Amino acid sequence: MARSGAMKLSQLRELMCKVPNGAKGRGIQALLVASEDAHLSEYITDHDKRREFISGFKGSLGTAVITPKKAVLWTDGRYFTQAETELDPPDEWTLMKRGISGTPSEEEWLVSELPANSTVGADPNLLCYSTWMQLQMALSAAGHSLLPLEENLIDQVWGDEQPPLILEPIVPQLLKYTGKKSGEKIAKCRAEMKDKHVHALVITCLDEIAYLLNLRGSDIPYNPVFFAYVIVTESDVHFFVDKSRLTPEAEAHLDNEGVDAVYHPYDDVKAFLKQLVVGDALKANNQRIWIHNTANYALHYACSGVQKHVSVTPTRLMQIVKNEVEIDSMKRAHLRDAAALVKYFAWLEEKVKSNVEPPVTEISGATKLEEFRSEMENFVGLSFPTISSVGAHGAIVHYTPSADTDVPITDQEIYLCDSGAQYYDGTTDVTRTFHFGVPTNFQRECFTRVFKGQTALATAVFPIFLKGNYLDTLARKSLWDVGLHYLHGTGHGVGAYLNVHEGPNGISWRPLPDDPGVQPGIFFSNEPGFYEDGQFGIRLENVQYAVPANTSYHHRDLQFLTFEPVTFVPIQTNLLDVSLLSDEEIKYLNNYHTRCLEVLQPFLQGEKNAQALAWLEKETKPISR
Repeated sequence: MARSGAMKLSQLRELMCKVPNGAKGRGIQALLVASEDAHLSEYITDHDKRREFISGFKGSLGTAVITPKKAVLWTDGRYFTQAETELDPPDEWTLMKRGISGTPSEEEWLVSELPANSTVGADPNLLCYSTWMQLQMALSAAGHSLLPLEENLIDQVWGDEQPPLILEPIVPQLLKYTGKKSGEKIAKCRAEMKDKHVHALVITCLDEIAYLLNLRGSDIPYNPVFFAYVIVTESDVHFFVDKSRLTPEAEAHLDNEGVDAVYHPYDDVKAFLKQLVVGDALKANNQRIWIHNTANYALHYACSGVQKHVSVTPTRLMQIVKNEVEIDSMKRAHLRDAAALVKYFAWLEEKVKSNVEPPVTEISGATKLEEFRSEMENFVGLSFPTISSVGAHGAIVHYTPSADTDVPITDQEIYLCDSGAQYYDGTTDVTRTFHFGVPTNFQRECFTRVFKGQTALATAVFPIFLKGNYLDTLARKSLWDVGLHYLHGTGHGVGAYLNVHEGPNGISWRPLPDDPGVQPGIFFSNEPGFYEDGQFGIRLENVQYAVPANTSYHHRDLQFLTFEPVTFVPIQTNLLDVSLLSDEEIKYLNNYHTRCLEVLQPFLQGEKNAQALAWLEKETKPISR
């Protein structure tokens, strides 16, 4: 029998009282529970969903704090509505709306709530170093302490019910998709290490490891990555993984790409770092360890006693700037993906307007879309759970339909579909919003202003290395002009058959401290939106990449950039209020639709695609005032 949320909290609080090394033998007075795994992954396995287990909240971002009397959860604007419905028990949890004026941070709340000389416990494997240090300093200044727990208390409460960790085979990613051998990437890392006087480079992010070694896995749903660590030294590549998981093709692939890996058990990484720190190599050469400050605190602690270089890894900076092979591969993947979406939307509109029985629902629609995608060359799987949302569900930014919430898609409400796929040659992420009937004037105005914002960002011209944070306002201005707003970022990086969300670059109202600035070859999503709670949601999302811009002047030889789209799916003109569009915006949309028709026609030939081609031709007809 499943335990209630209240029972889980009660059992957790009993364990908190028994933690050794707490303040004056009183255990710990607060427990902080983060959302991530030991690699600080955004998407995690069921085995690692500790915050979801204790709170009931299923969103990908959130931090829970539990004290003897209170339970509090912080999340951002994408999840406010979702969290309010999922927190269990709802009368015991308090939702803290991050980003809203007056909402305290976790450390501010703890300082204001805790009795004197309290101890806060946390798993040092699940918090990044910078977050840990910030929390530790705030607590210490107020007379409290932060205790790294040797055992995870959530795991103890979870017990035998905790899902097992399922590890899958590791396979090669071919050179025809990567464009650069792993040996070349490692050589570039070592050149950066030499320049920074670094003896060892610690790589902890799973997508960085997959990128560096040109390997892929499926340990985490929707993400082609595998659990491992890599430490690169001047002479060796130390690979912390169960070697038996590598297929024979993967082992041969590493050899062919110039990687002579030294294999270690996955769990030995901290012991290896401790040994490296006390060894002679670092001391003799007065060198450092390169470990990013977003790696977990436990790994940083293992490096105690030696100087650290904590900036973004060279692997990450290589990864986000796609080479020509990766760019061409991403373009091809997005064209096939767009063809699948056109087939789906054409099929869906016909079903909705003909009032078929049983009706298409959020779930059956998402299933049909995946079916269309699975027919495409190089399809591997989805890149995240499809957000197929009708009416009020669209206002839940990261809504995922379930058997309990599933409703029909009709011509009476707005339908928002945010979806993506993994192909061997690229990763996709597309959002389109439709109304198959007659939208209200307010809905049309909101949709039009979202489109205007997307267009402003898509056509922007700006200096190279400009931080994405400075571009964010372009996408919001039309909404801001009439007092509307959205509470999520405008754009995220996109991987090349890797994670659909790829940092540290992005386009957001929040400053991104590690953003290296926009450079040619970096892919971004462009996805402004608007959400009317309890009514509807609107979002338009294309993936685009930065390219050199042709400008009239070349002042001081400063290079300027603009964006080139790789997503070619029609934008529904039925939802547009054309009177709000400028001549330039109308021209942009007509040109975009012309390109959609041109590039997708070859994928939609033959009788079986007649419906999709006819729909594409209809949806790409030019508009005018």
